[in-house]
Amino acid sequence: MDAKTHAGDPALAPRPASAIQPGAVERVVSKLIAQHGEAHAAAIRRGVRQVAERWWDSDGDEALFESFCVEQYLAEESERATCVARLEEALEQVDGHLHEIRRELHRPVDLDLGPVSRVDFLLQDVDLWAHVDEDLFRAKVAFLALLNFPVHTLEERLKQGSTWDREAWARSRMMDRFAERVPPPVLQGIARAVQSADYYIAEYNIQMDRLRSPDGTGPFPHGLRLISHWGLRDELKSRYDEGEAGLLKQRMIYQVMRRIVRQEIPDAVRDTPDVTWCPETNEIKANGSGGSAREPDTRYRHLLEVFRSMRSADPYAPAAPTFIRRRFELDRQIPEAEVEALIRSVLESPEVAALAKRIAQRLGRSLEPFDIWYSGFMPRGARSEEELDRVVRGLYPTVAAFQDALPELLLALGFSKERSGWLADRIVVDAARGAGHALGAARREDKAHLRTRAHGGMSYKSFNIAMHELGHNVEQVFSLNAIDHWSLNGVPNTAFTEAFAFVFQSRDLEVLGFPSEGEGARRNEALQSLWAAYEIGGVSLVDMKVWNWMYANPEASPTELRDAVVSIAREVWNRWYAPIFGERDVELLAIYSHLIQAALYLPDYAIGQIVAFQVAPRLKAGRFGEEMERMARLGRLTPDAWMRAATGGPISTQPLLEAARAALEAER
Repeated sequence: MDAKTHAGDPALAPRPASAIQPGAVERVVSKLIAQHGEAHAAAIRRGVRQVAERWWDSDGDEALFESFCVEQYLAEESERATCVARLEEALEQVDGHLHEIRRELHRPVDLDLGPVSRVDFLLQDVDLWAHVDEDLFRAKVAFLALLNFPVHTLEERLKQGSTWDREAWARSRMMDRFAERVPPPVLQGIARAVQSADYYIAEYNIQMDRLRSPDGTGPFPHGLRLISHWGLRDELKSRYDEGEAGLLKQRMIYQVMRRIVRQEIPDAVRDTPDVTWCPETNEIKANGSGGSAREPDTRYRHLLEVFRSMRSADPYAPAAPTFIRRRFELDRQIPEAEVEALIRSVLESPEVAALAKRIAQRLGRSLEPFDIWYSGFMPRGARSEEELDRVVRGLYPTVAAFQDALPELLLALGFSKERSGWLADRIVVDAARGAGHALGAARREDKAHLRTRAHGGMSYKSFNIAMHELGHNVEQVFSLNAIDHWSLNGVPNTAFTEAFAFVFQSRDLEVLGFPSEGEGARRNEALQSLWAAYEIGGVSLVDMKVWNWMYANPEASPTELRDAVVSIAREVWNRWYAPIFGERDVELLAIYSHLIQAALYLPDYAIGQIVAFQVAPRLKAGRFGEEMERMARLGRLTPDAWMRAATGGPISTQPLLEAARAALEAER
């Protein structure tokens, strides 16, 4: 794709100006205040202004605007309450059914059902949802809401939210729906770009048994096929108990990852058993011949397409005119600077340096860059991957068996028998084509879907992923099916659902029947959590810096973006990792597939690690199920309000750092 393809894209044209002149706004405001009294003045001014800002020529002239406002203003609280209740009912059904249609259209692409047909590739681009919000504006439903309820800023929520009751929070969150007015073609372009990147990533597998050392030997077992980056990373993490043989595999995976990031991987290598490849020399052999033509800069072309599609919505979001601001201020409800400060407080902590020395002592060697994924503090560090695979296959030979076992599994986690059955009835387990994900429902009559990779049967890796996704699903079920207001369904941002997922994932061995290791296990958990936060913190900063670079260089080519990503990853590494690992100019932090297809998602993992550590003590105090439900049912408050209600304090890295410090001191 040419770098300048989007330069003349009509989606990047200036946002349609309001069709309503200031004089018309003042006339309507004066008329409504005269009709309803000065007590309504502030609400009237705000409501009329909100409507005028989003009223385009296609919505009608100033006379229609005036008559609409005069006729549709709801002066009585009882009328407002009735309006909110009906909007919630209607939007739940509209969103829910369209969500189910989208899930069905994507099913052959998302699930491991064999080759994807031509018609299925086309069907995934059908996006009925893209038209819904514009239809709500054209039908004047959105304008009715804008006239009568405020669209709150993040600043207002942070200042006033502590005084709001649940009804006020629900109304505030309902109005997020109408804060922006993005045309359907722009939304469809975003959906196409993300779907295309998703499929590229879902199909990015490496046939590990075809990898070769320079001497021609292959260390990986027959049939091992791993997705990048999840499978490669987890395979690397699982080999710390194999001594020199494991180290050889880890170094080979490390070379594979670097080739992928630098886009040096041979084009013929991706997901094919027909060639052998030496990652160290980058040579391939097929049918007795050699060659190493690299993959084009496809990875970075997809990232550019996602960026440009998101940027095309900028003109329609005057309050947050870049995707970066929308992601942090509207989605996360935490400013970018605050997220970076949280991450840096981990990266720059003395506890990280002390922990790195401890890891090197355990390994009996100097740290290498891939040790950023050291897993020796996790309970499974004492057990081989093969042993864990045997246990998993005995318990859950298929995803269907995992589905059947959900009630007992949830009971083992600490949910009551009644709640375990209730949750299991609302979760469907599917075999994922990609690494796995959790797809919640949007209406209470539907079910959440748990997708885990199970190509050839469930392994420990797929079970570990399933436990992570189960954490998401349980949160999704509680925060939708057990919530008091549909508009509050969910959690403050994806970092919080990641926090629950991390807690579930950390208990995977317990569910498999391996006993807890007591106080030592708690200390190890603190150390592993800090090391994980350190790793994902750098990955998150790379994601953030890449998006800022793309905004500064919107006409970049895929090759220019590739060079920038490599440079940024090395810059972050050199500042916060090279002093620990003793090696400079490593681009490993850019390996995460989320960087390509998840549109600035990675900082949620960093926040999620921090939040998970604060939440975990509440969940492990003997009332796991009850506490999980209580927290999930808080709903979509601001992160600060949610955290204070859930744990009694604000989001902070201090609990994690203090626990790690205590663990390090206890093991001296």
